[in-house]
Order: sequence, then C-alpha cells, then structure tokens
Amino acid sequence: MITVRRSGSRLRHALAVLLAGTLLAVAAPAGAAPDQYENAVTDSFSDTYADPAVIQGKDGWWYVYATADPLVSGDEYGMMHVARTRDWTDWEYLGTLFDETTMPSYATDETFLWAPDIRYIDGQYVLYFTVTDTTLNEGADSAVGVATADRPEGPFTPTDEPIIEPRPDDDGEGFLGTIDPAGFTDVDGQNYLYFGAYDGGFWGTPVSDDGLTATGEYTQLTLGDRYEGGYVVRHDDWYYFMGSSANCCAGPTTGYTVSAGRSRSPLGPFVDDTGQSLLDPYIGGTNVIHQNGNEFIGVGHHAIATDAAGRDWMVYHGIDRNEPWLDEPFGINRRPTLIDPIDWIDGWPRVRAGAGPSSGPQTPPVTESDLGIVSEDLTAGGMRGFVRGPEDPLAGATAKLRGHARTAAAAPADRVRVRFDARSDGGPVTVRLGTRRDGAVVTADPGAGTLTVETASGGARQVATDELPAAPDWQTVVVEVDGPEVLVQASESDLNDPAAEVRTRHEGLSLPSAPVRFRGHGAGGAVLDNLTVAEPATEATEMVPVPEPGRQLGGDEFDAPDLADWTWVRENPDAEVSGGQLTWPVEEGELVGGENPAGVLLRDAPSDEDWIVETRVDLDLDIRGNQNFQQAGLVVYRGDDDFARLSKVAINDTRQVEFGREMPEADGLSFGGSIVGRPGQDSTWLRIAHHVNAEGEHLYRAGSSNDGETWTWGAVWAFEPGETPRIGLISQGGASPDVSAQFDYVRFYETTWPEA
Repeated sequence: MITVRRSGSRLRHALAVLLAGTLLAVAAPAGAAPDQYENAVTDSFSDTYADPAVIQGKDGWWYVYATADPLVSGDEYGMMHVARTRDWTDWEYLGTLFDETTMPSYATDETFLWAPDIRYIDGQYVLYFTVTDTTLNEGADSAVGVATADRPEGPFTPTDEPIIEPRPDDDGEGFLGTIDPAGFTDVDGQNYLYFGAYDGGFWGTPVSDDGLTATGEYTQLTLGDRYEGGYVVRHDDWYYFMGSSANCCAGPTTGYTVSAGRSRSPLGPFVDDTGQSLLDPYIGGTNVIHQNGNEFIGVGHHAIATDAAGRDWMVYHGIDRNEPWLDEPFGINRRPTLIDPIDWIDGWPRVRAGAGPSSGPQTPPVTESDLGIVSEDLTAGGMRGFVRGPEDPLAGATAKLRGHARTAAAAPADRVRVRFDARSDGGPVTVRLGTRRDGAVVTADPGAGTLTVETASGGARQVATDELPAAPDWQTVVVEVDGPEVLVQASESDLNDPAAEVRTRHEGLSLPSAPVRFRGHGAGGAVLDNLTVAEPATEATEMVPVPEPGRQLGGDEFDAPDLADWTWVRENPDAEVSGGQLTWPVEEGELVGGENPAGVLLRDAPSDEDWIVETRVDLDLDIRGNQNFQQAGLVVYRGDDDFARLSKVAINDTRQVEFGREMPEADGLSFGGSIVGRPGQDSTWLRIAHHVNAEGEHLYRAGSSNDGETWTWGAVWAFEPGETPRIGLISQGGASPDVSAQFDYVRFYETTWPEA
C-alpha cells in the first residue's frame, strides 16, 4: 500500500566449430557506426536466434537467451542458447544452456526446449522454458520447465518436475498448449508465471517466493487461437499483456504480429484500447508491432528491456523475407533477434510509434552513464566518496559507501534518472536529487522494509512510501524525476516488474542543476554497482502517419446487376447484385493450397500509383456449428498461387481479421497470415493500401474497422516487380453452415503512402 502525507514546508560468418560452452567474441556489423546498431543485432554470431529473452545481469552485461534452433546453417539443434552484450552492438556467444547430461529428467529423447524466459528471483537466476514432450504421458504433451543458476550464463540445474505440468484438453484425447512461459513480479512482491498457446489460450498463476512452484489456480487470460509468446509488464499502474498472433514460422509468408491488452490486475481481465476483452470471441488486441514493407517480416515473440535512460525496448525475432530459411537443414526458419524502441502513446506500447521494425543504422539503447561515471567501477572516476567494495560472486567488483558520496559533475536540471544495484544486506541507501529546498530524497531501507520518497518544492514537502519486500542479496533501484513527476522502483529482475514502487506528483517541483548525492547508512555502509545517471528518454507522443483516403478514383456501389468492369475466375451463379449489395454465398473451397475451386471476382487496379481500396462486408459468423475458416473480404490477385487476401474470418472459436499471403516457394507453396484488428459483429470495413517501392515491388498494407470510423492499420505484404496484381473479392472457406456475405461497395481512393 502506498501512502502519501504532506507537510508545509545491436558479417555473418561460419561458426561450425561452436560447441556448448564455447566463448566467441564478435564485433559490431560493418554497416553501423560504433555508436549505432543495425537489425538484426545477432547476425554477427548467428543465423537464427529466436524467441529471445533478456536480462541485465548483476555483472552489468545484457544476457539474451534463444530457443533451441541450430545457431548457424549446418549446425545441429542446440539446447537453447545464451549470448551477452554491453552495448547491443558487440556480442559474445557463450554456448548452450543444456546438454544431454543436464536435460530435465522428465524430457523425452525427442523433446525440444523452446522459448526461454529469464528472471532473477530470491538470489538466483531462474530460467523458465518449454519442454515439448515429456515422459509423464503418452503422446505430445508440452510442459513448462524451470531451472536455476548462480550466474546468468549458467550452468542451469533443472528441477525434477515441471513447474506447469501437461494439461489434458477438454476431450481427454490430447493436451493443451503449455508453452511460451514468462515470469512477472507484482508491486506486492508476489511472483507470477504466464504460459499457453493457440490451443487453449494463455493463462497465469501465482508462484512461490523462489519462483519454482505454482501456488494457485490457473486463470485464463486470452481465448485460444489468437495469442502465443505472451509477456507481461507493469507501466503507469497498468498491467499489460502482450502476445504474438498468427504464424511464427512460414518462411517468406510469416505474418507474426504483437498486440496488447491491459488490466488493473496481473491476472486480468485484459482489454484493448477499444475496451474489447482478450477473452471475447471477437477477440481484442491493440497493435504493438507489425511488418512494414522493409526486409523484416514475422516480427514477434518478444521480451522487453529498459535502458539507462528509462526507454523500453522490444527484443524480438523477425525473418528477412529475402533470406527466410537456413541453408541446411532447409525448412528451418532463419529468425534472428531484432531490437527497437517502444513509445508509450496514450497509454499503449507502440514500437517506433507504430512504424514497426527498423532497417539500417539506428540509435542504440543508452547503456552508459552520463557525468563521467564508469558504471562497473564507481571508484574510477565521475564519483567522489566511493571506495572499492568486496568482490561479489555475482556482480564482480563493487563499490562501498560509508557516509556521503556525490557525482563530480552536476546533473542537468528538471529531468534526471538514476539506476543502481544495491546489496540488500547493507544499510539503507539514500539518493538526493536537486537541493534540500527543491529536490527529491529517496531512501531504500531493506532492514525496515521501506521505500521512501520525500520531495520539496520551495520548501513545501510531501512524503510517499511503499513496502520494500525482502531480497537475499541484490536489488535494483530506479529513481526518475521528470518535472513534477517522481517515479521510484525497486526490483530483483528490473524487467518492468517492480516489487516496490512509489509514483508521486509534486506540483511546482523543478530540480536545479546539482550533483547527485548518495549516502550509505549504518556501520557497514552500503554496497553498490552498475550505477548510471542519465537524462530520461523523450518518447514520441503521436503515432506515425497511416494511409488516408483522398479523392475517390471510382469503384462499384453495386447498384447495377451486371457487374460491369468485373471478371470472374470460376464464376459463382448464386452470387447476385440486388438492393445495392452483392450477396455471395460462402463457397466450399478456397484459394489456399494447390487445388483452388473457389471463385474470385476481379477488376483492374486503378493505377501503379498510391491508392486505397475499401469495402464493407457483412458476414454472420455467429451461427451455431463449425464455421471454421468461413471468410469474406478483399483479395490482391496475380493468380491462384500468388495472392494476398484480407478477410473477416472464423478461426475456431475466434472471429478475426486476417491478411493472408500465398506465394510459390521452392517446389511448393507458402501461406501465412497476419492479424489486423478486430471484425465487427455485423459489418466490417476493410482497406488495402498500395504502393510501388524503389525496387519496383508492389506493397500492400491492410487496415480494418468495426465501425467505419476508427481504423487499425497492420501488416504489409510485398509482390515482386512485374505485372500489377488485380483487385477483387472472395467469399469462401466452407459452405456449411449455409451463410452468405453481403458487400455494400468497392471504392478506390487516392492516398499518400507514409514511409516507415
């Protein structure tokens, strides 16, 4: 409970010799300057580095963990991987996390270890991971395993049993998807674990103080068939569930996206920015990241890291659509790790303010301190008053403080962020920003179990406190003052999961430029490490532009019965125009795959310039019965095996808007989809925007609306240079139950394509 009282006064090369435990140092990519990164950040040491998890270790390094794919083409499967970096440009690959001798005892010989998540809990590193097949049942029965280590690189020792055992499905004939774990700690110190998949939805449960045992009932957070790769953070008193949707691994047609919902509770219910629940069949989700037309597609399954300036970064995997597969063995997706900053806009996380994955040199996360401070050695300069502390088995060299210390230079006025690790067995630590008359004083007192913030503006003071849960050794403390806003957090993992937090506002507070002062109380003093002082990051406050309709370029209002200007591919005689609508019974077949019995109604695109096509479609997907994959909507069509379709679709129990892409690939076909917003229960409005890029590719971006006014824009699919695809309509996916789609119009508009 927080109480307030006032008083007056980121060069790929062969790595075939890599073995588990090998240390490899690699340099920054040649295309980026020393102070820049370039996606994909893991290309210097790996071909694929998927499902990344991240933590800043107590030694100051950033550790990034990845799923059990071959690290490089021609390599064998590794039992999950770990690498580290200090600046997100230079990397060390450290090896695999498990081998045949350290695998969980309950894992079968055929199992894979997927999707790691890393936390620092109760004085040790706790690794959660997916075990795809266990000895506990017959048949594939995924579970969540847990292992511990004294150091972030391991060695990790798994427990004798999974923390989340395989869960039978409702029919008792199989098992629910129990994969993709993610931990979280709440402000009351309670630990949680999240897990799940399309088969059964995502769930959460409380876990024990050491993070190794599930201690409560499982709570369902999302409906099945929409989210996997879930991750939870706390931001501005809200809990955000972010999950990946559609397919992770379809090579050049991978359409992964990340969407979010938020709640006032870590166990939900989570709703999107329109108030739609993630448990509703018309399932909600606010877009966080989607592919934007550059080389990266299939962006998702993420973690979040916070840099020294307080900027949140999405750490995620993507696929280069020009090089989607490992050369050997072919068929494994090449999914390296990417990073990009998050902007919190109107209370929602948006990667690069909605621009999506970056390409080319970028400004990296802030990892070093201002004011000349050497974060890993506080006695080396920039600080006055620290002496060398004891060598710590986790942190290495530390600094000790008895009495007072301060920065040698003054921090800037008004906006300052301080972050440091403090040993919990030391005495209280006080940080002072500004002056006694205009400033903030923060005291973390492990002995008393309190986190206290006292602010002063013109002498007028106010005090806020929170309970500081006990920790066996290290805790991270963050103090951020931004004008009148003061945020103080204490945590073990520092992954947007504070165990204690004070957030207060002191009207009129304006910090003068002054040194940052520290005090270590008690006879033993305080032991600190990894200190940074930085100006808080400035984030975008508005989303990047999206395509907007301009002058109408024609279309069809369906007020004449002959469908002039339209051409059928496999005409459906039951489709008719009447009363200003095209009514088209949903057909049995569809376009996906080698056999294509379904009809397509086509017309020429207006030009090779920038334009938008829009339609409004009604399709009743609420009839009892199996409507799986019944759908209707727009199609961009070069042929039965080269198209993109945007449709309102039933996917098992959910109703979604999918932007699917099929194209020839190797000796067959590749199909995948991306999710774009939420359909209306009655009418759904669909838009596709067109653009030709500098390489002559035709780019198509999808948008949807459930009210005709508010639009969600999502993924971009590319068609190779050449013949301009035609534009059309589809109504397909299964004729039972009997249902028809009604199209009100098809309209084309001029537009301007915003650059990513």
